Amino acid sequence: MTAADKFILEQISLGEDSTRQFKVDVKNAESLASEMAAFANSKGGEIFIGVTDDGLTPGLSKQDVARINQLISSAASQLVRSPLVVHTENVALADGRIVIVLTVPKGIDKPYFDKNGVIWLKAGADKRRVNSKEELRRLFQLSNQFHADELPTKAGIDKLDKLRFRDFLRDVYQREYPDSPAELTRLLQNMNLAVEDGNLNLAGVLLFAEQPEWIVPQFVVKAIRYPGNEIHASDYVDTEDFSGALPKIFDGALAFVMRNLHKTQAGRGVNAPGTPEIPAVVFEELLVNALAHRDYLVSAPIRLFVFDNRIEIISPGHLPNNLTVDKIRAGNSNIRNPILVSYVAKGLLPYHGLGSGIKRALEKWADIEFSDDHDGCLFTVTVRRQPVEELILAEYGSETPKEESVVKDARVRRESEDKRRESVVKEPEKRRKSVGKEHEGVSGKILAACRERNTITIPELAAQIGITGRSVQRHLQTLQKNGLLRRVGGRKSGSWEVLA
Repeated sequence: MTAADKFILEQISLGEDSTRQFKVDVKNAESLASEMAAFANSKGGEIFIGVTDDGLTPGLSKQDVARINQLISSAASQLVRSPLVVHTENVALADGRIVIVLTVPKGIDKPYFDKNGVIWLKAGADKRRVNSKEELRRLFQLSNQFHADELPTKAGIDKLDKLRFRDFLRDVYQREYPDSPAELTRLLQNMNLAVEDGNLNLAGVLLFAEQPEWIVPQFVVKAIRYPGNEIHASDYVDTEDFSGALPKIFDGALAFVMRNLHKTQAGRGVNAPGTPEIPAVVFEELLVNALAHRDYLVSAPIRLFVFDNRIEIISPGHLPNNLTVDKIRAGNSNIRNPILVSYVAKGLLPYHGLGSGIKRALEKWADIEFSDDHDGCLFTVTVRRQPVEELILAEYGSETPKEESVVKDARVRRESEDKRRESVVKEPEKRRKSVGKEHEGVSGKILAACRERNTITIPELAAQIGITGRSVQRHLQTLQKNGLLRRVGGRKSGSWEVLA
């Protein structure tokens, strides 16, 4: 037995998984074609024919081998769309029987269909049908036939932030804002920001809509500063949700991180702003990377958690295609959202070139970890912080008896600052709770009225509930901001859609 044969038998001993499958015999070409399509739509793999599910090797006769090889050829070339180029190897067993090792490569023309037009994916050692639009879109995205930022939305050009888009046209293209809606629509389509029906696509909404959170409320950044090093259900020091166009989200998220970092005076006067414990450029690069390269097929926000010992940026979607953590550390990249990246490169966000962001962050701060969770469909960046005591000692020198009081005073000042920040954040929460029941009652009445008659006006709501028109407007704004209510259409001819 050759070394290659021994290696293959060792593989069989490992059992079935998402890249290995065992079959005692193959007699149905259509069934085999569906297995091939599943492997090709996933990461590729090997089918061992002549092997039982529990790894025993009864093998095949020479007549079986001839029959099965012909069946394999027919299934790969005629029963899979697009046809596959597969590889087979016959492995001789000690008793003269044979095991066929059928290798199916990772597909380069995804998605692959079986004869009946069904798309299959590997699910562990088994396979399953593609049953959702999101999975189908992701397959097209992997083959560069479709990108999430091209997705059409229901937002017309009336949702465009005219001032922001006007300034962008003037600063980047040196042209004026179009005079007519038809001309504006054509321009947006030519810029890959609108689809054929004239509505904005996802990139157009995220970059230039007036209030993107009303159109795609899931694509925000949720930031929390926790006390200690664990997630708490209700205890926090600072929290804020950041919505709006991507540049606004970026500015808010970066400011949140920087205000929750410790500052050192580095020998300067007490009135100096201080130097952050971690350079701001580190978070600039990581936040741009998260906003531009996250998976927008996953309807979830980016989460930003600040702990005493680390800062986590958790993005929906694992690394695409063949990217790995080692590859992104080396500067490799794969564009998941090409429209967004092209506009980020035009100056909408700090950008220094494709694939350079992670490397630049690591150059400025080496203690960064990356976790690519394929099962959870998450990518997490963890920036490690120095203990407060180390920062204090770095600022004031070694801890001699004379300087112990200095270190203690500095620690007390930092703790006092954290408590002050916590009280500032939680005071509005206390006030909200004190009027919570009243607000819930009014908001509930507004939602009920809008659900009963979706064309109801603000004056009619005010008269029905018994509050002023201005109070109704405030409640409506809060309900819309919290994703409980949405205005569909214009102010005069539109209607209310209750989302809760």
